[in-house]
Amino acid sequence: MGSLDFPALKKLFRNDRFAEFIGAEVVAGGGGMGKARLEIHTHHLNGLGIVQGGAVFTLADLAFAVACNSHGNKAVGLNASINWLRPGLTGVLQAEAREVSCTRRIATYEVLVTDDAGELLATFHGTAYRKDEQWDLN
Repeated sequence: MGSLDFPALKKLFRNDRFAEFIGAEVVAGGGGMGKARLEIHTHHLNGLGIVQGGAVFTLADLAFAVACNSHGNKAVGLNASINWLRPGLTGVLQAEAREVSCTRRIATYEVLVTDDAGELLATFHGTAYRKDEQWDLN
């Protein structure tokens, strides 16, 4: 099958029920990269009035998933870590994943999460296991 283009990736991730539940959406992807966005609402905030860490992690994880599945093989996360650098408050958060390394079985990605002003809120690092099974989008 080879790499998936953005329309195919968008179709693939329309069934991500948790991302849909929190309001995260895929906005770009292909060739080892993925982008997602999340418009912040009051239900995304924690008791301190800042964006809950799990919402930021989910957004970064969605961009990671798009990037690691963009080559056409089904891929699942093996490991992920996040560093929160500053709080998100309002507006729209963006997560952009880029491939660092990709072999037949293992691929690694860096994801940067930014706010409307382009300020870096978090860095996420993910490792994926790449299966032999290809995505069937028919």
